[in-house]
Amino acid sequence: MKVIIVGGGIGGLTTALSLREAGIETLVFEAAPRVDALGLGINLQPNAVRELTELGLAAKLAEIAWPIEELAFYNRHGQRIWAEPRGTAGGYRWPQYAINRGLLQVALFEEACARLGRDRILVGHRLVGFEQDETGVTAHFAGPDGGERIRSERGDILIGADGLHSLVRGHFYPDQKLHYGGQLMWRTAVPATPFLSGRTMIIAGHRNQKVVAYPMAPLADGRAVLNVITELGEPSGAPPREDWNRKVDKTRFAASFASWTFDWLDVPKLIDQAESFFEFPKIDRDPVPQWTFGRVTLAGDAAHPMQPVGSQAGSQAIVDARVLVFHLARNRHDPRAAIREYESERLPPMREVALRNRAMGAEIVMDLVEERAPNGFTNIDDVLPRAEREQRAADFKKTAGLDAQYLNERPSYSVA
Repeated sequence: MKVIIVGGGIGGLTTALSLREAGIETLVFEAAPRVDALGLGINLQPNAVRELTELGLAAKLAEIAWPIEELAFYNRHGQRIWAEPRGTAGGYRWPQYAINRGLLQVALFEEACARLGRDRILVGHRLVGFEQDETGVTAHFAGPDGGERIRSERGDILIGADGLHSLVRGHFYPDQKLHYGGQLMWRTAVPATPFLSGRTMIIAGHRNQKVVAYPMAPLADGRAVLNVITELGEPSGAPPREDWNRKVDKTRFAASFASWTFDWLDVPKLIDQAESFFEFPKIDRDPVPQWTFGRVTLAGDAAHPMQPVGSQAGSQAIVDARVLVFHLARNRHDPRAAIREYESERLPPMREVALRNRAMGAEIVMDLVEERAPNGFTNIDDVLPRAEREQRAADFKKTAGLDAQYLNERPSYSVA
């Protein structure tokens, strides 16, 4: 069997490492001319950390990531709504990590080059088309800017792990548009003293006025690099694609958080200290009924692009990779059946997670408190009973495959 992977991001590289573990030949084609440590923070949930641990990457993660042991929700007045232990503190056998997305991608790239060989990971190759028949699939690539074809490759299976703007997905769903959630986000990284437990991720506010903050990397002076996201409702519509991830002046949003000085976090000070902010709209795509078409399938953001709620996108891409290769390894004589089995296992829960993310997922407790007690509260149980908070948190974790007992006890996807 030979597998072609389109996309050298987190999902594509995890797939490549898993295929190497299974002894299945693969080539990875990445459109960017190089893999750099670009981007800001993401959270790797215990389900993803389990998979990377089983790939032998536990020591590397511990070196470059920051353990998160508490998730806490607050209202816009700085009052705690709900908190729960995460990672090993929450009963999981694996930690939860906050990490710079770019550092994670570089680590995966270096590991893939070492294990598969540098010649199996090709950068500067942009997919421009593909076709399949009864015996295989052929993919065609141009340079990083498109244009003249530079290579064609034939394999048994093609995996589209090429992200939100997937060309592979667009081949099968050419008319599907992006869905804008009605909010803009501004992201930055700020050196600061870790807050609360020092291993806490906080989300404060509500759907249309929110701050997310967590430490993601240690500094030599004892401080940490904090990942900080501010978010406001902007119902007029998302900016055009060419303006995404653009640097903006903090005066664009800073006044909306001028009073957010809490005894556990000074939001205006963080905004003031940040050197630059990057704007991005809260977007996804409508779930689709099918990922697999003959010898071609989708994974990660190409399969289930979702709003950044609940720290799910990167983690679920890693789980996709492992489940996909697990089925390919078990069904080597019929890879088309294997990728259908992968779709059958992963599509239903990912559809549910994507739709729940549109409805705020576990973060909905902040909206409920804003509606019921916009001026704050004396006792949170009078506003949102503990049983309701617990149930909403448990429901989301169950849907996302994050129930601790389930994750700890389910069989491994390793094929070593």
